[in-house]
Amino acid sequence: MKLHGYFRSSAAYRVRIALNLKGLTVEHLPHHLRRGEQCAPAYLAINPQGLVPTLESDAGAILTQSLAIIEWLDEVNPEPPLMPEDSLQRAKVRAFAQAIACDTHPVQNLKVLARLRQLGLPEEKVTEWAAWANREGLSACETLAAGEAGPFCFGAGPTLADLCLVPQLANARRFGVDVTAFPRLLKAEAAAKAMKAFADAAPDKQVDAE
Repeated sequence: MKLHGYFRSSAAYRVRIALNLKGLTVEHLPHHLRRGEQCAPAYLAINPQGLVPTLESDAGAILTQSLAIIEWLDEVNPEPPLMPEDSLQRAKVRAFAQAIACDTHPVQNLKVLARLRQLGLPEEKVTEWAAWANREGLSACETLAAGEAGPFCFGAGPTLADLCLVPQLANARRFGVDVTAFPRLLKAEAAAKAMKAFADAAPDKQVDAE
């Protein structure tokens, strides 16, 4: 398999964690987002959104969108499972993951922040925007996980929720968010970061890190 990504992309980070948890070998193909490499014609031919990650399967299938990629990996490589057995818990995990991947991450990502700069916002306002988006999303996730058994977001083992949480907390810190306001999320993060699969997927462990 081949994974098109970027070391600092939180969406690609999620997929790297999933691949590590599954023990899958993949060829990493970096695309430098700040240099616009994701907009090269050759890459747009496989991912017309010009976003990372994109996964190419061994059979040549092209998969985009991190949550779709992770759920596919979980279906074809079911051990260890990334979703609970209980249908209600699966729905809760998906809701948590989507709160991050669909409602929080997109409004503070590189493309949106670049557009804010194009519209004339000063850099401090751009950073304030990103910090606000992170606080809003993580605050909601803190409540969603508050009553769930730990140490992970939804139980004794990592799920799709944790794969989304860890990269988003990293983003929040980059934008100066005081994450001590989210003790339940920090508990889950600590459990996750103690695992080699999470540690090895971190941005500073990637060959394209700079």
